[in-house]
Amino acid sequence: MSASLGSLQFKIIDGLKIRYATSEAATGHPILLLGTWPESIYTYLPTWDVFTALGPVVAVDLPGFGRSEGRPGIMAPEAMGDFIPHILAAFRLRQPHAVGPDIGTPSLLYAAANHPELFKSMIIGGGATDPSDIGDILEELVNAPSIDPFRNMTGAQFVRGAVQNLKNYDLPDYVLEDYLASYKGDRFLQSVAFVRHYPQALPRLATRLSAINTPCEIIAGKFDPYVPVSNAEGLHRGLPKSKLDILDCGHFAWEDAAAEYGRLASDWIQDGYARL
Repeated sequence: MSASLGSLQFKIIDGLKIRYATSEAATGHPILLLGTWPESIYTYLPTWDVFTALGPVVAVDLPGFGRSEGRPGIMAPEAMGDFIPHILAAFRLRQPHAVGPDIGTPSLLYAAANHPELFKSMIIGGGATDPSDIGDILEELVNAPSIDPFRNMTGAQFVRGAVQNLKNYDLPDYVLEDYLASYKGDRFLQSVAFVRHYPQALPRLATRLSAINTPCEIIAGKFDPYVPVSNAEGLHRGLPKSKLDILDCGHFAWEDAAAEYGRLASDWIQDGYARL
């Protein structure tokens, strides 16, 4: 496991200050990694060496998540999907393999639906695709009549509660500090706006899955308390070109089952996607 993502930097993309990390590789498969919630691009620390061994990597905190600047109009799955081509243009990425678990899943799917030739393949999963089939605090945040009951919840409380789901990964202190800093102050409630769009955005997305021909590797945690495996199974049924793997872990498969996640991702990016 890498001890660092290297030097984290910022770039202005479509008027927003976006945080990113890159690898030094000059050849191989270009790979885009999208940060998760309530985490950041440090979510890929356990698999960084795996991805960077495959080719040039760009890891990005999506707008309003991690340490990237956001704005209200972009905090919804389809709007986020339409921002992703700006990321590819800013880093001159042509048809990368895109990795986006968690909030990255609906964002990438919308991006692929609206821009069919954008990606070589996608690795998704652990992200809600059915707003009626979610659990725990995520269900409360998505389906509560109002966000008012959560105004007294701090980002620190939300982050610490979420990462308690990690059972096999010893989260480094500096990574936890980054997660906490990512959602301090108003940033937590601002980030919640994204999932509050799920009741409208996810049913619309479901109607478009059959037209997405980008090969997809779907990886889910068997014991995910927030996004049950049935979401991944629904994606597998709905997407024309998909493969499903269910790992023996909770929500944060990319950290809690990093060795298996990395192996699946490596096999997929090298040639697995081409076999569908």
